[in-house]
Amino acid sequence: MHKMPSRRQGRSIGDVRGLKPWAYAFMVFLYLPIAILMLYSFNSGSLVMVWSGFSFEWYGKVFANADIRHAAMNSLIVATVATAAATVIATLAALVLVRGGKFPGRAASLTLISLPLMVPEIVTAVAMLIVFAGTGLSLGLGNVIIAHVTFCIPFAFMPIRARLEGMDMTLEQASADLYGTDWDTFRYVTLPILMPGILAGAMLSFVISLDDFIITMMVAGAGGTTLPVYIYSMIRQGVTPEVNAVSSLLLAASLLLVTLYWIVTRKKNDT
Repeated sequence: MHKMPSRRQGRSIGDVRGLKPWAYAFMVFLYLPIAILMLYSFNSGSLVMVWSGFSFEWYGKVFANADIRHAAMNSLIVATVATAAATVIATLAALVLVRGGKFPGRAASLTLISLPLMVPEIVTAVAMLIVFAGTGLSLGLGNVIIAHVTFCIPFAFMPIRARLEGMDMTLEQASADLYGTDWDTFRYVTLPILMPGILAGAMLSFVISLDDFIITMMVAGAGGTTLPVYIYSMIRQGVTPEVNAVSSLLLAASLLLVTLYWIVTRKKNDT
């Protein structure tokens, strides 16, 4: 005899009295400042909180500003190189730690690779600064890239490891039964199934690197100014609609990456 589900078991979390207003209030608190920032980036006046009319004037000034274009290009270079390096390292690490069986130091390796997630970012920034100062390494934008690779690895590692742990090994075993080599199995079976996790790790790493400020501020040398650092220098002189426009463009870039990832993974899941 089947036991009928109780009314309590069938209730949704949204049915809890008083929860929805708090949820709505939280969403407003979280996203209203961002919406206001984006709205006033279209303000035609020079005063931030005084609406003077709708205009694309400040976006035009942003694109015409050579310093902003240079900082944005630095951010793209750093984020692209750091994401590629961190994703490759994270993928290899996940394959070893998840599929490599038990070996001495496995638990310690898992802890160490996740440690940057728990360490305060300012501590990581100071540590990287000490390393660069102690070794005399001064590569300009290269220092920023090395630092970003270091703290992007765990962000790429998490979704790749989760995807790898959730994979069905019977497909790989079937490949071996059909006399597929280890490389063929990895190339035609493991890698395609693992690709959504790799894309997720790469996207997360790119967004984290693109938006990073504290570590970049610490280690960036001459010519290594990225867009978040440049925005900070603009804010020190006073908040203007131009700052709102730059911040809105940075937000739009992050949202575009998330949307592209959602589209790609949705297509993969549908197929």
